[in-house]
Amino acid sequence: MAFSLRERQILGIQGLLPPKVETQDIQAMRFQNNLKRMSDPLEKYIYLMGIQERNERLFYRVLMEDIEELMPIVYTPTVGLACTQYGHIFRRPKGLFISILDKGHIRSILDNWPETNVAAVVVTDGERILGLGDLGVYGMGIPVGKLCLYTACAGIRPEKCLPVVIDVGTDNETLLKDPFYMGLYQKRDRSQAYDDLIDEFMEAVVDKYGQDTLIQFEDFGNHNAFRFLRKYREKYCTFNDDIQGTASVALAGLLAAQRAIGKPITEHRVLFLGAGEAALGIANLIVMAMMETGMTQAEAQQKIWMYDKYGLLVKVSVLLSICGLFQMDHNDTLEAQDDQLFFFPFSGVAGAGRLFTHDVIKAMGALNERPIIFALSNPTNKAECTAEDAYTITNGRCLFASGSPFDPVTLSDGRVFTPGQGNNAYIFPGVALAVILSGVRHISDTVFLEAAKTLSEQLTDKELEEGRLYPPLSNIREVSVQMAVKVVEYVYAKGMAFRYPEPVDKNSFVRSTVWHTNYDSFLPDIYDWPGVTFNPKRD
Repeated sequence: MAFSLRERQILGIQGLLPPKVETQDIQAMRFQNNLKRMSDPLEKYIYLMGIQERNERLFYRVLMEDIEELMPIVYTPTVGLACTQYGHIFRRPKGLFISILDKGHIRSILDNWPETNVAAVVVTDGERILGLGDLGVYGMGIPVGKLCLYTACAGIRPEKCLPVVIDVGTDNETLLKDPFYMGLYQKRDRSQAYDDLIDEFMEAVVDKYGQDTLIQFEDFGNHNAFRFLRKYREKYCTFNDDIQGTASVALAGLLAAQRAIGKPITEHRVLFLGAGEAALGIANLIVMAMMETGMTQAEAQQKIWMYDKYGLLVKVSVLLSICGLFQMDHNDTLEAQDDQLFFFPFSGVAGAGRLFTHDVIKAMGALNERPIIFALSNPTNKAECTAEDAYTITNGRCLFASGSPFDPVTLSDGRVFTPGQGNNAYIFPGVALAVILSGVRHISDTVFLEAAKTLSEQLTDKELEEGRLYPPLSNIREVSVQMAVKVVEYVYAKGMAFRYPEPVDKNSFVRSTVWHTNYDSFLPDIYDWPGVTFNPKRD
C-alpha cells in the first residue's frame, strides 16, 4: 500500500492494490491498534511474527517505537511460551533446521539459505530453553527472537542474520508423544556423532560465510555450553550469551549498585544461590573487574561465596570453570561483616521458582543497609522472588533486578520503585554489532568486561534514584549503539580488530551502518543526458 503510483506502474501491480497510497505512519498506526485490541501475549506473538514475515521494515519500526511493551512479547517471557507451543502455532518456517541425519551434508544445507552475505548466526540445540528445559526443535523461537533484537536494538541488517536449530532428538517425553512435534522422534544423541555434527556445522559456516562470521551459542545444556566455549573460542568468532552475556549484564548491575551504595566493588562480598558452571562464569567476570582495581586474583576470589543444595561451599573448594580453577577458602559461617553482601542468585538452569522466601529477604535486609537482590531466573514465574516482595519486605531499601520484567511497585507510603531488568539484550546486540564491524576473530572475556562497564556508565543518577540498575529499555537502541562504539574503540586499541583501514571517527562509523526502517524506493535511476532532447515518439 506504500508503493507510489509510478512504482505500481513500473512493477506491474497497478490495480492489484486499493487506490490509496498509504504512508508507513498510517500502517504503523493500524498495526499498533490491532495489537492494543489483543490481551493474550501468545496471540500478540503470533500477530507480530506474521507481520515480520509480510513487512519486515514495518515490524521493526513498531517494535523499536514500543520496545518496552513488545520486547517481552518477541523475547522473554512470551517467547518461552511460544516455544512450548511451537508446533501448535506454526505458520511458516523461520531459520535453518539441521538434523543429525544431515551429517555430512551441512554445507549443502547452508547453500539452500537464500541470503549469501550472512554476518551473524545464532544456534541452539534446544536442550535448555530458558527455564523450561529440553524443547528440541521447538527451541527455534529463541534464535529467531535473539536475532530480532540484533536488528531492533543494534540496527544489524536482518538479512545478515541466520537463526539455526540443531536437531539431535529430545529427551522430553511429552514432545515425543506430541503429534504436532516437528523434530526427530528420538532420544537425544549424546554420542561422538553429536560432537562431530557440531564440528561440521562450525566448519561449514566459516567455509560459506567467512572466518569472521559471528556464531552465538544459545540455550545449550550447561555441560555442552561450557565445553564448546572452551573448544571453539580460540578457533572461531564465537561467544555464548548464556555464559558471557549473562555475566556482563550481571556485572553491569553490580557496578551500578556500587554507585548507589558508595563503596567500590572490591569492598563487597557476592553470595550466589547456585554453584554451577553458569554462576562461575559470572563470578569470573566479577573477579576480573576486581583485579582491574589492583586486587590479586586470590584476594578477589575470596569475595565470592557460593551456596548450593548441599550448603555453603567452604575450605578449599576447587571448582572447574571456563577460566581454569576457581578456589574458595571460607569459614563455614557467613557472618555479618563491615562490607556489603550482594545476594546474587543464578538458578535459571534449575528454574526452581520462589527460593527467596520472606525470611531470606528479611535476613538480607538485616545484614545490609541497602540489600542488593538479583532474581534472574526466566521466565517470570521462575524468578526467585517478585519485585513487590523485595521492595515491600525491605521497606524500599533494596536494589533489585530481575531477568524478566516486573511492573513498578508502589509502597504504602506512596514511594514508587521501578525494578531493573537484567536482560542480556542490553549486552549481546551492541557487542555483536561491534564484532561484526571490526572483524574480531576471537572474542575474549575482556570484551564483555568492557561492555559491562559501558552499560553501567549509561545509567543516569536520576534513574538510579528511581530504583533502576539499568537504563530504561525504551532507550536500548542508543545504549546498544554507544556500547558498540566503545567496544569498537577497545578492540582496535587492543589489536583484536582485523578490518582495515581503522575508522578514525568510531562513533560516526558505527552510526553510519545502523539499518533504518524507512521503505526503499523501487524506482530505477531515471535521468536525462545534458543537451539531448530528442524524443523519437514525439519528434
